[in-house]
Amino acid sequence: MYKDSIAVQTEDFDIAGLTAQIRVNDASNGAIVTFTGIVREMASGPGLEAMYLEHYPGMTEKALQKIADQARERWELGNIVIVHRIGKLMLNENIVFIGVGSAHRVAAFEAAQFIMDYLKRDAPFWKKEITSTGEHWVEAKQTDLTAAENWKK
Repeated sequence: MYKDSIAVQTEDFDIAGLTAQIRVNDASNGAIVTFTGIVREMASGPGLEAMYLEHYPGMTEKALQKIADQARERWELGNIVIVHRIGKLMLNENIVFIGVGSAHRVAAFEAAQFIMDYLKRDAPFWKKEITSTGEHWVEAKQTDLTAAENWKK
């Protein structure tokens, strides 16, 4: 039986440790794909000092599990690991980790991208940018919404 590991947390995560979780009790993997999102300066302009992320406890974890379940409906997958951080995050800190195991690389790559695309659209996170000139909440990007919609084709 495959396992989904989903966490929303303030503390940083260990990429190697999370990748090892994908292998636990699963010798059927021919591929493991991981994605790590990192705080970077935004295209909206220089001056980003930090980001602040909030979520809806309980609902967020359920939304992430639903996304993992949807990925399992599309591809034959092994273990899935999703970790998303909340709180104040500085430049170059980890934000999100997505890890997927599968017997085949194409399924692992596609499932990891699908999970990230749906997370950006469907998971109840709110992001505030903290810049040298002030703070502002960030709206969902049309490109993120379009990326998730493209999986319906």
